[in-house]
Amino acid sequence: MIEIGLKHTSKLVVTDAVTAVKMGSGDMPVLATPAMMALMENAAMLAVAGELPEGSTTVGGHIASSHLKPSKVGDKITATAEVVKVDGRKIEFKVAAYAGDVLIGEGTHLRFMVDRERFLSKLG
Repeated sequence: MIEIGLKHTSKLVVTDAVTAVKMGSGDMPVLATPAMMALMENAAMLAVAGELPEGSTTVGGHIASSHLKPSKVGDKITATAEVVKVDGRKIEFKVAAYAGDVLIGEGTHLRFMVDRERFLSKLG
């Protein structure tokens, strides 16, 4: 059962592969905003993964986040996600990312619980 307060922290070391220049979201060798947001989504997914019914997973529906400070190659990034609301299949999270103890981004994320097979069958 998905409960308010479930949390997870995901980690990433900034490499060239996740820089804005490499991902195409900018032209600077710093952590790309899409990479930071993907780490937040990963933390949210993993926060609830162990509580899902067999055959179920979650998919992202919406994410809104600031990106407050740049992070250089070699920086260690953590992203945390905490369940703040559950409404049927809809799960809302508070998300944040840090470089060390410095907040670099924060926001909200919405995920939906889905049946894996039914979801994939809709792809044709």
